[in-house]
Amino acid sequence: MTIKFIALDTDGTLLNSTGKILPSTKKVVKTALDQGIKVALCSGRPIAGLKHFMDELGIIGPDQYAITLNGAITRTADGKIMTKDLVSNRLYRKMYAFANEHHLPFNVVSPDSKIITGDHDVDLMVYTQAYENSATLYIREPDELPSDFEIAKGCFATKAKLLDQWEDKIRQEFGQELYIVRADDCFLELLHPNVNKGTGLKELTEKLGIKPDEVMAIGDERNDISMFDFAGTTVCMENGSEEAKKHTDYVTTSNDEDGISNAFEKFL
Repeated sequence: MTIKFIALDTDGTLLNSTGKILPSTKKVVKTALDQGIKVALCSGRPIAGLKHFMDELGIIGPDQYAITLNGAITRTADGKIMTKDLVSNRLYRKMYAFANEHHLPFNVVSPDSKIITGDHDVDLMVYTQAYENSATLYIREPDELPSDFEIAKGCFATKAKLLDQWEDKIRQEFGQELYIVRADDCFLELLHPNVNKGTGLKELTEKLGIKPDEVMAIGDERNDISMFDFAGTTVCMENGSEEAKKHTDYVTTSNDEDGISNAFEKFL
């Protein structure tokens, strides 16, 4: 089956270990776009944290796309929302109360890419999250926001050791109502129960009339597994987690060793 759509994870996949796009990646993405293949970033980041990479790759205009916030919102490259699944204000308040009671660093991401925390002593990981996503950081408690304020995702962002201690308890508290994913060692994210990268990819490609067998997905982490389970061709980076590798057809070289370029050359 001919590949018509490629979904690329960002951190650990598109970006090398210094946060840059390799020249070899730019070259093969341009070639794919020139051939009429859709190339979309499929990321846990909000659109503000993806737009400059999309521009750098030439993923622009109303007929190119991005799957953001682990699938919570899909957009055209020029900003039009295609699909969205947001978390209710009730669940936002419940997450905030849990984090506050147990003194856990917690923030949320709004649909328009704002990062909001009620913590006045902001964890370093939250500052890092805002910086890496070109996002404005607001310190606001739920009562300071509209009563119908919905969020794209909640995020416990802190040291890996602290998340290791609390992950099971958070899953027990919220797992019946929300989709929970350990995006990486320092981020545990809570989203609408319909949301994951695979669902976002499915919703978007269905709108475009593209079949799963015509989709290639490339990623490296546990939050990429759902898109691996959907796509017809799946590739994990050599630097990826062992769990992610179990769900893919092929393991390419690392994000520092032309992994995307090698995958494109093998399957396109």
